[in-house]
Amino acid sequence: MSTVSVRIDATLVNTARTAAQAEFRTLQGQIEFWAKVGRAALDNPDLPASFIAECLIAMKEPREDTMPFVSRSGQQA
Repeated sequence: MSTVSVRIDATLVNTARTAAQAEFRTLQGQIEFWAKVGRAALDNPDLPASFIAECLIAMKEPREDTMPFVSRSGQQA
């Protein structure tokens, strides 16, 4: 993956740095995550940003760590 330098407001960088520490990401990873969530939110305006973020996180989970879907009605999905 190639990298580029961009100028970002210092306040946003500090906010991203704090969020990155809380979410165990690098600063670059946090800003990339926010950009992906923002892009997906613009592409899907009917979905809440929190739902989009959770979906992006879930998509990165290893398959062996996931739980199979079990219907509450007891019927096969």
